[in-house]
Amino acid sequence: MSSSRRGLILGSTLAGGSLLAAARGQQPPALRGTVEGGKVQLPPLHASSEVSEVPPGPDPESRRLGVAVVGIGHLTLEQILPGFAEAKHVKLAALVSGDKQKARAVAQQHRVPESALYDYDNFDRMKDNPAIDIVYIVLPNSMHAEFTVRAAQAGKHVLCEKPMAVSSEECRRMIDSCRNADRQLMIAYRMQYNKLHRELIRMVRTRQYGDVRLITAVNGQNDIPNGQWRQIARMSGGGSLPDVGIYCLNAFRYLTGEEPYAVTGQITKPKGDPRFREVEDVCMFTLRFPSGVVASGVSGYSFHEYRQLRVTASDAWFGADPAFSYGNLALQIGHKSGGANAMEERRFSAENQFAVEMDDFAQRLLRKEKPLTGGEEGLQDQTIIEAIYRSAAADGAVMKLPETKAIDSTRGTRFQSAS
Repeated sequence: MSSSRRGLILGSTLAGGSLLAAARGQQPPALRGTVEGGKVQLPPLHASSEVSEVPPGPDPESRRLGVAVVGIGHLTLEQILPGFAEAKHVKLAALVSGDKQKARAVAQQHRVPESALYDYDNFDRMKDNPAIDIVYIVLPNSMHAEFTVRAAQAGKHVLCEKPMAVSSEECRRMIDSCRNADRQLMIAYRMQYNKLHRELIRMVRTRQYGDVRLITAVNGQNDIPNGQWRQIARMSGGGSLPDVGIYCLNAFRYLTGEEPYAVTGQITKPKGDPRFREVEDVCMFTLRFPSGVVASGVSGYSFHEYRQLRVTASDAWFGADPAFSYGNLALQIGHKSGGANAMEERRFSAENQFAVEMDDFAQRLLRKEKPLTGGEEGLQDQTIIEAIYRSAAADGAVMKLPETKAIDSTRGTRFQSAS
């Protein structure tokens, strides 16, 4: 090696070492962050004019609450299990499935031990597994009540997918079972934990654009005629209304904080279409609220995916399109700007909605608080769904519901970011 090349390498090394030493010496110690409660906390790097979130670090594995996921279908595989990678306060502790081969395959992918695999028959043995704190029920609607009751009796808290059940009677049984077992019950209304929807709640409640007059929503998709459980009435409890229409009617309720005193409904069942032998396709429904707000919703199983929510107020309209999807959500606002009408769009940072809702439940359990969306929230939606079906059976006649002027009467602790 020539002396000139040796000198070049040596000089580069020394320069690199000097740069590293300089970097170490010049970095303000405060920027290295701190460790508090086993979590690394870093200071912000950008000015307040920039959107730059510094989320808190996740809990150590030993401090996270363990979740047993019951049911390994599309929602579990495509959304919930990936959500554990982003969750900060929960971890996957067990799986429950009626298909042992599928359960073992998924368990290997997510490092779940064989001893933490259960089926529907030995489900009750969970009571002997202290690693399980929460049971997340992701089963056909007709199975929600049974497994909520069994989970509570096994001493576990319950997170249950929506709709809560196939009847208000089953909802009440689920609530009573968890209360009697001193366990908490949360219904998985993921949109109520979403940043965009919390911002919509704030805008409505603070009257940012004046008085709200009308809220409209559409949520639908084009399902294939494959005989899935959602097309079987005894398993689903209905068609598009309890499956995707529930997002609309729940949004009407959490945006205003009110409960409807009157509802109407109409449904269609296209003849000759095997998807709708037992359940409805399109459902159109209206809700009237004590403040004077009128809400109109549409759900469907036979049209191209459409998921819109819009609030019409005296000074502007605002909402989201898409509004109920797992991602790609954006807030739109139409209002006067100068001498013309303008539309602005706001985008929020992406987040796994299932990670957010599971983490919220875990934090409330640790603080010994009631869930934001407890059993009473699910029961109220089911009561409204049943009234909509009664109206549809009576050619759209108005169905009266008990009046209340209370705000957020079916929810737990008030939204922190929406107040």
